[in-house]
Amino acid sequence: MDYYKIGQKIRKFRKARGFSQERLAEQAGISITHMSHIETGNTKLSLPVFAALAQALEVPADDLLCEEASSRKASLDEIAEVLESCTTPQLRVITDLARAAQVALNKHMEQENSR
Repeated sequence: MDYYKIGQKIRKFRKARGFSQERLAEQAGISITHMSHIETGNTKLSLPVFAALAQALEVPADDLLCEEASSRKASLDEIAEVLESCTTPQLRVITDLARAAQVALNKHMEQENSR
């Protein structure tokens, strides 16, 4: 198990939620030092701490444990399942919404990367 990669994913989700290390540590019931060590991979985290962090971040455990490719496939499969039950007009609206969301996310990521 690569604790550094898990720590980096926790850090990524923490920042995406706008949480400080202090806030996430408090919500997970751990010290700020322990939180820092988890994110840098300098400590192994217990299952209860891992579960508390995933819950505080409102993220599935798989997203913290699995490689991005398998998480991506799971997301695509879930989207495909939802779309299967849509009518043609609903699919058009969802497609437009997805394109608009992608444009907005790309702009947001550009702004984040330029900071």
